Amino acid sequence: MSAGDRGVQAFIGIGANLGDPEAQVRESFARLAKGLPKTRLTGRSRMFRNPPMGPQDQPDYVNAVARLYTRLEPLELLVELQGIECACGRERDGTRWGPRRLDLDLLLFGDQSLDLPGLQVPHAGIADRDFVILPLLELAPGLQIPGMGPLELLAQRFEGANLIPVAEPEASVTAAEGHG
Repeated sequence: MSAGDRGVQAFIGIGANLGDPEAQVRESFARLAKGLPKTRLTGRSRMFRNPPMGPQDQPDYVNAVARLYTRLEPLELLVELQGIECACGRERDGTRWGPRRLDLDLLLFGDQSLDLPGLQVPHAGIADRDFVILPLLELAPGLQIPGMGPLELLAQRFEGANLIPVAEPEASVTAAEGHG
């Protein structure tokens, strides 16, 4: 099953902890809204500050989740996301869980489960990351995660999580974000 002409809903995890992380996340929302072909931004979570998942000798992260409607195929969307990362100063040096100016992860692509070279959907760590599950819950509380079940049940593991909201979501997605 592909995105084809009808399109699918996709969710993107956003994270940054170098430079001005809040500005980086805001910039990524703007780029997702205006810079992707055959795609429109249809929702965004609040931004949250949280400790790094990997080595602790790095700054806290700011994370959020974006909801897209796209007619791109999964690997096409991944290439576009990596282009945004690069344009925002991301350098891929193979470091896992290290500091980053911007990280965009394709979390979900419709109801598909994919295991392709360079792309696993649902994202491999989705169920273990409060900074993904809780913002995702804001956008789509009734969502079913392929192979994992209801998002609401996954979120129960993270009650009392240490995420610190740093910004409220936008009241609505602006008209400029409707292009794609």
